[in-house]
Amino acid sequence: MKLEEVRWGIVGCGDVTEVKNGPPLYKTGHSKLVAVMRRNGELAADFAKRHGVPKWFDQAEDLINDSDVNAVYVATPPGTHAQYAIQAMRAGKPVYVEKPMARNHAECQEMIRVSKETGMPLFVAFYRRALPLFLKVKEIIDQGILGKPLVVNIRFYQQAPNEQFSGDQLPWRLQPDVAGGGLFYDLASHKLDFLDFVFGPVAKVNGQAANYGGLYPAEDTVSASFEFENGVLGTGSWCFVTDSASEEDTIEMIGTKGKLWFSCFNPVRLTLKTEQGEISYDYESPQHVGGGLIQLLVDDLRGVGKCPSTGISAARTNWVMEEITKNYYSS
Repeated sequence: MKLEEVRWGIVGCGDVTEVKNGPPLYKTGHSKLVAVMRRNGELAADFAKRHGVPKWFDQAEDLINDSDVNAVYVATPPGTHAQYAIQAMRAGKPVYVEKPMARNHAECQEMIRVSKETGMPLFVAFYRRALPLFLKVKEIIDQGILGKPLVVNIRFYQQAPNEQFSGDQLPWRLQPDVAGGGLFYDLASHKLDFLDFVFGPVAKVNGQAANYGGLYPAEDTVSASFEFENGVLGTGSWCFVTDSASEEDTIEMIGTKGKLWFSCFNPVRLTLKTEQGEISYDYESPQHVGGGLIQLLVDDLRGVGKCPSTGISAARTNWVMEEITKNYYSS
């Protein structure tokens, strides 16, 4: 497929589309945002007015079938990613879907099958594959500055939410039937996808998940070990019910010639330590963090580049998360 101009429609114009991924759709060259949809029509109309979008809808089917739309961004919670992505691809339109790609690996596989069946491209919003700090990490690894990569360690600890949830007040990110899991699925997916980008696919994975806080039904504490196809070993631990003094967000990579470390969700400093000493690289967060990946996506759809975050790569991350948490959700 080759489009001269990408004319986007957004299904689900919520928070993630306000700054991160919405404005780049109309600020990127050869790209326009022509329609938005939200089940609450008043909120859809408000978004359209504020962002200068000519059309708004309160039914996804109406946007997907609109003749002015030739590409669809699915920005709903994961529970409807597969449904809307498949509808759009069967309507002959490429799809960009929020992360995680779907609730489970089976849904991801069905999305990929329909993409192949229809010939419609399928991309996923793992935008760290296009942010400067993360590209620098990949460059350091690819150039052999760390020597042979040996081990990667993830540590992510976050204090428990202050709110007391009950019944239908539970945020969708804490509802496994909507999100696929809990905050682990929402946040760890970024880290695991980036490691896939740097080291390639995971070949073996084991994990344990538990709920220690009792604040919601999803897992709140996770531990994992994994091995990449290239032999790099990895560990990860996540806890979403710690105290504030224990909070941490670190990814550490160790090779035969040194190590580096950085934060996934505050990616402003990358530190590299070798025998020659320690050096830090500082970065500013862009206004629209999804903009770099959207530029690559638009280039791909126009036939002048390649987007590095596809349905095939993103599905691998869903598989890894499913393997890590299966003890919790199969019990």
